[in-house]
Order: sequence, then structure tokens, then C-alpha cells
Amino acid sequence: MSLTPPETVQKLQNSLHAKAKGSPGYRFYALYDKVYRADVLAHAYGCCKLNKGAAGVDGQTFEDIEKYGSDRWLGELQQVLKDKSYVPSAVRRVWIPKPDGKQRPLGIPTIKDRVAQMAAVLVLEPIFETDLLPEQYAYRPRRSALDAVSHVQSLLQSGHCQVVDADLSGYFDSIPHAELLKSLARRISDGAMMHVLKQWLCMAVEEEDERGRKHRTTRNRDQGKGTPQGAPISPLLSNLYMRRFVLGWQSLGYQKRLKAFVVNYADDLVICCRGSAAEALMAMQEMMSKLKLTVNQTKTRVCVVPQEAFDFLGYTFGRLWSRRTGGAYMGVCPSKKRIGRLCEKVTEATDRRDTSRPVPEVVLDLNRMLSGWSNYFSLGSVSRAYRTVDNHVGHRLRMWLNAKHKVHCIGKKRFTDMATLTRLGVFCLQGRKGNLPWAKA
Repeated sequence: MSLTPPETVQKLQNSLHAKAKGSPGYRFYALYDKVYRADVLAHAYGCCKLNKGAAGVDGQTFEDIEKYGSDRWLGELQQVLKDKSYVPSAVRRVWIPKPDGKQRPLGIPTIKDRVAQMAAVLVLEPIFETDLLPEQYAYRPRRSALDAVSHVQSLLQSGHCQVVDADLSGYFDSIPHAELLKSLARRISDGAMMHVLKQWLCMAVEEEDERGRKHRTTRNRDQGKGTPQGAPISPLLSNLYMRRFVLGWQSLGYQKRLKAFVVNYADDLVICCRGSAAEALMAMQEMMSKLKLTVNQTKTRVCVVPQEAFDFLGYTFGRLWSRRTGGAYMGVCPSKKRIGRLCEKVTEATDRRDTSRPVPEVVLDLNRMLSGWSNYFSLGSVSRAYRTVDNHVGHRLRMWLNAKHKVHCIGKKRFTDMATLTRLGVFCLQGRKGNLPWAKA
């Protein structure tokens, strides 16, 4: 969900975009004053509020701001930006569990910093959008992860079946400041704008230990690398730096000589080749080293489709089997990991130890989960995945209803899987297959 900019902000963005597109070498010298425009800040605040999010190190929430008066609060932020006394606060770090048992860091800036950064994004994105390449799909208007998946699928179908399945270690934490600032300076000659961008790159990080004691570090500033993960400005900066690799891949002739095409989404990328994927892998590693980025050697590999399969953005590409004919074909389907992850969430939502929740509330939670998942996993062969999920949802919901109504048997007569789903209005994935675009084609 996104918020439509007001007409004045749209007019500003269109003007910046047109100038950047019409003059590829033009450097903008008056940008900072647009960041603290009242309409830009108000829209930035609306975007941040729509995204919700927790409080930063100052503990301030959107509820606090609304009580204080959002217009008054925005006026004060506008003033500190205007008189150039704005100094960003530290980022609150939390750790998010990953499916493999590890944890990934997430930074939570204060709302003040989030709004200021979002205002900068509203001004800068129309400029740098003209410079980003078609192979880059992340965090861009009218582009999505599904577009990237479709691009890979089309490359495989056109014979680019040797694939470099690449993985970068800590991409966002590895982006070097000096090189990134050079990329920014290609389009920005506004000293005040560059200064605030440097400030955001060097924001301190505050973390709480097991005893509740808070510690601050300045790792990004000390090491001169890393973008503020979780901050509104981070996606734009990460795309801008990855552009160096994609553009270099083309300008150095690898795309043409090896018939090797890059498809990139944030820190995920694959290279689909007609030529030697082994040579493409070596070239990619050498380029990443020059860009001061680290290739994860244990997860990066070469595979030949359809003899081998690989995962990209939650989908598995490889040999599939037709239930109708029994024959093999090269296709794409939701990955087993993503199916398993959804089933785990369904299990948590139907925990038999928690039967106090009303049935409509549980059904509403399941429907949100299932509809969101199926909206993304709607490409390629989805029948088996949908059937697996539906069966799991029916089984788990039946077991939960048995526990809630104290039915001390299997309870299939009272709560049959599919009948229960239909009667309670649970979202059925198999029922939506006929509405998918490829089914109507």
C-alpha cells in the first residue's frame, strides 16, 4: 500500500525526473531546500505513518506526535532542517530471527529521522530513477519482485540455462561510503544535501543487552561502510551502489561476450548465461572484490537448468513434472522453504493451547496470511503448493476447533477439512487458481 502524493509534490517530482532524464550529466545544485518544503514533509510524514513501525531511541510514537499536534511537530522539524541544525539520532537495533536459526539486524530510526529521510527520498528518487538500469527491480515504482522472477523465467526459456546463483555477505553493511558518495555526487552538487546524506550514513547504533543496558557504537562511521538498514533512505542508496556492478557488467562486455544477463533485486542477483557460467562467476567475483563487496562462497554456485534447480526470490526454477501428462518441463514454482515457512505460521496461528480467541478472529488472521502469500506466489506452477497449504490449513483448523469445542476424537465427521474451510469462510488457495492471469490467458 502506498500513499498518493499531493499534486504539488507530484509536480516537483515530475519536474526533477524530466530534468534528470533530459540531461543525463546534469548535477542538481538546489535540492536541500525542497526537502524541508511543508508539502514534502507532510507527505513524508503520511508515508511513514502508513508504514507504522516502532519507536526509535527517543521512544516517541506516532500516537505521541498526534497528541502533541502533527502540524506543530512538522513545523519544528522543518525549522531545524531549514536552519541546518538538524542532527540525526542513533538507530535502535533489534534482531529479527531468520528461518535458518540465525538473526539479522534491523535498524529503527526515530520518527523524526524517518520523516526527514523519506522527504529526501521523495526529492532524490525521481532523479536517480532515470539512472537505474532495467535489470534492477527492487524498491522502484512500477517494478516488483514478481517482475524479476518473470524476467529470469523468460531468460531460461530463451536458452540462458547456465546460471550463476550469487549470494552477497552482508551487502547493506558492506557498501563503502566513499564510493557511494561518489555515485551520489554524480547527480548532486548541493553541499547541504550531501552533508545530511553523510550524516545518515554515519548514524550511531544503540543496542540493548540481556540485562537491559544500552550500548552505542559508531561502526559505520569508524569503518566507513554500511547503510542504515531499516531506514527509508537505505533502499535508494543500495540500488544506487548496485548500479555500479550492473553497469560495469555491461560496459566491460561480459553481457555481450558471454551472453550473460544480470537480474537483480536488492542484494539478490542471478546471472543467466548462454556462454560459460563458470567464466561469468569468476568475472562477477572479481568485480565484486573491486567494489569492496564480499561474495558468499558457500552459497554462490553455478547450476545448469533443468538438470539442476535454484531458488530466487522465494521461487524454485528447474525441472517440473506435469500431473496431466506425466512429462517433464522447465518451469518455476513456489519454493519448499517458502511453503514450509507459511505452514509454520499457520501452525502458530492455530495453536491448540490457545483456544480462547473467537473463531472469526482466527479466520481473519488466516485469511490475511493466505491471501498475502498467494498474491505473491501466483506465478508458474502453483497447484501443488496451493494444495499442500490448503490441506495443512484444513488439518490445523480442524485440530484447533476440536480443542476449542472439547471434541476428544479425530473429529472428522464434525470438522471435515474442506467443508470446514468453506463453512467458516477461510481463504482457499486452490479456489483462486482460475483467477490468475495465466489461467485467463
